[in-house]
Amino acid sequence: MKNYKYSEITPENIYNKRRNFIKSFGLGLGSLTLGSLSLLNNAHALKNNSKLTSYKDIITYNNYYEFGTAKDDPYKNSQEFKVKPWNISIEGEVESPMTLSADEILSLYPSEERVYRLRCVEGWSMIIPWMGFSLSKLLNRVSIKTEAKFVEFESVYDPEQMKGQRYPVLNWPYKEGLRIDEAMHPLTTVVTGLYGKTLPNQNGAPLRIFVPWKYGFKSAKAIVKIKLVKKMPTSSWMKASPREYGFYSNVNPNVNHPRWSQASERVIGGSLLSPRVETQMFNGYGDDVANLYSGMDLKKNF
Repeated sequence: MKNYKYSEITPENIYNKRRNFIKSFGLGLGSLTLGSLSLLNNAHALKNNSKLTSYKDIITYNNYYEFGTAKDDPYKNSQEFKVKPWNISIEGEVESPMTLSADEILSLYPSEERVYRLRCVEGWSMIIPWMGFSLSKLLNRVSIKTEAKFVEFESVYDPEQMKGQRYPVLNWPYKEGLRIDEAMHPLTTVVTGLYGKTLPNQNGAPLRIFVPWKYGFKSAKAIVKIKLVKKMPTSSWMKASPREYGFYSNVNPNVNHPRWSQASERVIGGSLLSPRVETQMFNGYGDDVANLYSGMDLKKNF
């Protein structure tokens, strides 16, 4: 698969036309393999909605409590957030722990286009043309020990710049986690940008994680530490409300949030009168990730 430079990425207006080309070929999702990620990502993301979310909507409608709890707070409060210099440590149950700068990571792993649907636990979704690379490439660099069973992600703690961290909305810094096999899956992405542009502060700059078959809160933003651990980590939302937020957090329309249904979603960018669309199991990526949960009770392991 080709690695794209930012200068090669299709402009937004052409992106929005290209989906017709994809649809015209009737791409069968079951016939595609993970080696065809460019087409796979587009086909999955566009399955329920024929329009990519606009850049404006993507950067102005966000959940990022470090900058505030209102949807427009991250955009308003993050513009002066400094993302240079920025270092990320990879440590824990690894043979070769290391610390890399964001610039080093960007130079080591060229970004590629990955069009993924973002599904929020609150019931809204976007289709976003991310830039990034598989997290497995970065993890392979440190030689994971066999004792490691999980990966814990830690976001930056900087209440001077992040006004939301001055309040106990969550237990700061933000933490999330994945099983090793989830983290090593090719679809699990280190995000470096979107719409062919540098990742905006309000979307998790300089680097964030994105796991397309899970609810958006599983994808830690502004990461500073990746730790390989033996035991399942307790994520920030699990700690805040374990009844509402489980470790797995796979998109599952059959498991309701205690306060609302997850059976449908509102696509951001449409009219307020636009009908909601049905939520797909695993956010539409079941062909690729359902095997990770074979034999598991996904209502119990929510």
